[in-house]
Amino acid sequence: MGDGTKPDSGREWTALAGLGESFDEFDELAGPLIRGGPPPAVGVPAIARAPMIIDTDIGGDPDDTVAVVVVAPRVPELKLVITSDEYGGERARFVRYLLDLVGRPDVRVVAGSDLGNSRMYWVDGMCPADVPRQRDDVISAVIEVCAAADGRVRWVGMGPLSNLAMLQEQRPELVARMVVTQMGGAINYRDRSRAEHNFRVDPDAAIRMVPALEPWLPTFVVSDVTFNPAMEITADSPLYKRWAEPDARPWERVLREHWDRWMAKYPGSMQHDGLALAAATLWPGVRFMRERVVLDDIARMSRSDDGTEIVVSVSADYAAFMSWLDSGLGERAVLNSRNSSGAENR
Repeated sequence: MGDGTKPDSGREWTALAGLGESFDEFDELAGPLIRGGPPPAVGVPAIARAPMIIDTDIGGDPDDTVAVVVVAPRVPELKLVITSDEYGGERARFVRYLLDLVGRPDVRVVAGSDLGNSRMYWVDGMCPADVPRQRDDVISAVIEVCAAADGRVRWVGMGPLSNLAMLQEQRPELVARMVVTQMGGAINYRDRSRAEHNFRVDPDAAIRMVPALEPWLPTFVVSDVTFNPAMEITADSPLYKRWAEPDARPWERVLREHWDRWMAKYPGSMQHDGLALAAATLWPGVRFMRERVVLDDIARMSRSDDGTEIVVSVSADYAAFMSWLDSGLGERAVLNSRNSSGAENR
C-alpha cells in the first residue's frame, strides 16, 4: 500500500482499491467487472477466469508491448489478440512474434481494423521475415472465443474502438457477451483542443460505442489517471536497464529496442495500457466510480447529467502498480527460462 499500512484481512481488497467506507454504495452502482472484484473469503469471481480478448494498436507507444508480455504468464485465459489501427498487417505479425517469444503460441492473433494511418509504428523490421502474416477474420475468431465460454468474455481495449464498433454493427450479440475494459478517453484531457489518443484515432467509433456499451456498464481507464510520470519507464528505469543486460532474453531485447526507437523522440513511455490490463485482471489498486459522460463531434469527453453512464478510473496506487508490472515481467523471465530449457504519449 502507498501509505505503508497493512489493512485488516477482511478489508484488504477495499483498502487497496482506495474505496474505504464508500465501498458498499460503490458496489451497488458498479458494473459486472467492478462487482466481480475479489472480496476476501468469497472465492475467485467467475469473471476473473473468463476468456480474455485483447485489442491493441501495438507497435506505437511501447506500453502495449509491455502489457502483452506481462499478460502472458498471468492470464492463461488469454485466447485472442486482435490488432487495431493496423499497418498493412505488420502489427499482427509483431504480436505473433512477441507471443511466440514469451511462450504463448497457443494464443490466436488476427489483424483487425486498418485505418490507413502510416504514423505511430515504431517496430518496422523488428519482426523476422519468416513470421507469417496473420489472418484477418476478426468476427470468426471472436465467435470461436465466445462459443467456448460458458458466460461473459473479457475484452481489453488498448487502442481505438474500431474493432469493437465493427462487431457492434455486424454481430451485436457478441458485444453483449463482453465485459469491456477500455484504455481511453479523458474527462480533463491535458490538451482541450483534441480528444485523447485512442478516441481521436477513430472518433466515429468512440462516439458510437460509448453509448452502445451503456447497458453493460463499460469500464474506462482514462488518461486523467494513466498520464502520470509515476508509471513512466525511461532510460533511468531499472526495468529498461535490465533489458540491456548481457544475459537479456530475446523478448527483453525486443522491449529494449522498441524503447530505444520510441525514446529517440519521447523521454519515456507511461504504462497506460498496462494499467488498463491490470484493471481487467481485477488488480485492486485502481479506484473507479460511475460517471455520466458525453462525447462531442471530435470525441472529446465531458461530464453531463444527461450523458451515457460508464465506470471511470479516478485514481491509482502507482507505486503498487509498478511493483505489479515488475513482478509480471519477472514471472515472464522465470517462465521463459523454463520453456527454453525444453524447447505519441496518450
